[in-house]
Amino acid sequence: MRLHETDYADLDARLADHDAFLARRYPGERPGRQPVHTVYVPADRVTPDLLDVWRADALAAMDRQPFPFDGADRVRAKLRREPIEDLRIDLEDGYGVRDDATEDAAVKAAAAALHEGVRPPFVGLRIKSLEPSTRRRALRTLDLFLSCYADEFTVTLPKVSGPDQVAAMVTLCEKLERGYGLSAGTLRFEIQVELPSAVLAADGTATVATLITAAGGRCTGLHFGTYDYTAAAGVAAAYQAMDHPAADHAKAVMQAAAAQTGVRLSDGSTNILPVGTDTEVLDAWRLHHRLVRRHLERGFYQGWDLHPAQLPTRYAATYGFFADGRDAAVTRLRRYLDRRSGGIADEPATARALAGYLLRGLDCGALDDVGFPREDLLALA
Repeated sequence: MRLHETDYADLDARLADHDAFLARRYPGERPGRQPVHTVYVPADRVTPDLLDVWRADALAAMDRQPFPFDGADRVRAKLRREPIEDLRIDLEDGYGVRDDATEDAAVKAAAAALHEGVRPPFVGLRIKSLEPSTRRRALRTLDLFLSCYADEFTVTLPKVSGPDQVAAMVTLCEKLERGYGLSAGTLRFEIQVELPSAVLAADGTATVATLITAAGGRCTGLHFGTYDYTAAAGVAAAYQAMDHPAADHAKAVMQAAAAQTGVRLSDGSTNILPVGTDTEVLDAWRLHHRLVRRHLERGFYQGWDLHPAQLPTRYAATYGFFADGRDAAVTRLRRYLDRRSGGIADEPATARALAGYLLRGLDCGALDDVGFPREDLLALA
């Protein structure tokens, strides 16, 4: 042995700053439930009976023709109990540009609707971007919503092009927290990746990683914008899709940047809606089901839904994903805990992933029992 206690202490001192950086920048997966989707509804269409309307429309879509996927009864039960997991009141593209008085009225009415109606587990507000043409309106909308709505919500920041905008959003959140007497860190936001410049910077660096850093711990998620991104990348309209290679590249960079930071990922949406003839509905359902299953298999556990008739396939695909893998995950986790390989030499990181997978299935209603107490899964994950 040639090393002494002073050598250990010297190396600790040399790496102290890096150790602190790792703990701050990569705290691990954020605890708690992640919704399986976000539903974007224009602010002027947010009413106290919104959940009832979407529930009824989704169930009616299933009633019009035989549902072509397994688990229909469980899907129906989910729609009756919790049709929307995460609602985003949209004041951006889905709402459009209105005069200040009209948008002010829509913001106030949407806030009132949340107070009056039954709210989903998660809610939020998508403001306009911080680009020059919409910046003042974005700030006004957020300020006004805070004056009307005191419960917890998430802000969606769209069309982010660089870390300076994120840093400005942090400053804005701090100012609003002081103004409304909120605890520091109360206001948090998710970043929409809708521009190639949000993925790859002019100097060749991965912008999305710098966005997370600039957020100073306030960024809760990265949401991919399918159509803005692929359009900006030069993809022809007929080929813009969630599974286009340009979209897959962007999402792979997002995934690497967000890994172990506590920032969650969400895929975008498909604009092929299940409306029209029976054949058109079935074709749209099959496409949506495939795309949802695809992003789940790739580690994106959330996506966007734009229409009530997309809810059945959102839940059918999600439930199928967890049901199909339940038994294998339970077996592998039990063998790991019992220190038996069973042909697969799982490591601690995989055990955490297995526990997290089972927890996600329980949270969304896909699974009822996985053979492990929930507290044990939480401790492992």
